Amino acid sequence: MNNVLIHRRALISCGLGLSLGLTGAAAFADDVPAALAVKARAVVQAQLDAFAADDARRAFLLASPGARRHLGSPDNFINLVRKRYAVVYRPASVAFLKPQLIDGVVVLGVQMTDTQGAAWLATYTLERQPDGLFLIEGCELVENEGRYT
Repeated sequence: MNNVLIHRRALISCGLGLSLGLTGAAAFADDVPAALAVKARAVVQAQLDAFAADDARRAFLLASPGARRHLGSPDNFINLVRKRYAVVYRPASVAFLKPQLIDGVVVLGVQMTDTQGAAWLATYTLERQPDGLFLIEGCELVENEGRYT
């Protein structure tokens, strides 16, 4: 499945801020250099690890400055994710897709399953900071049709 084309049905925000509207007309994707792909995956994995440890502050600091302004506080952020986006808060499994560069933004698809076995696709957008680090600008989440057993 092309991780740029996301089903419009059941599209919801992961509570991480802004989305890019990747479901619209043609968005052209380029490959992300290997070193940048490793950095992008590491940021998303670090946030998932922070959720697993209930470390609201660390999870919040991995969001971009714009997303943090929108979210308000670490407690608001983790409570939102915990209550409304359980698969992101506590995924049963995680598989990273190949990141792509779309209009200068790194987009990383992550296949997840929840504790009931439902399959999800989380599409993260990552913003490169002036110091070269990536932070999470947003996430779109859609439930896949199938189930993993």
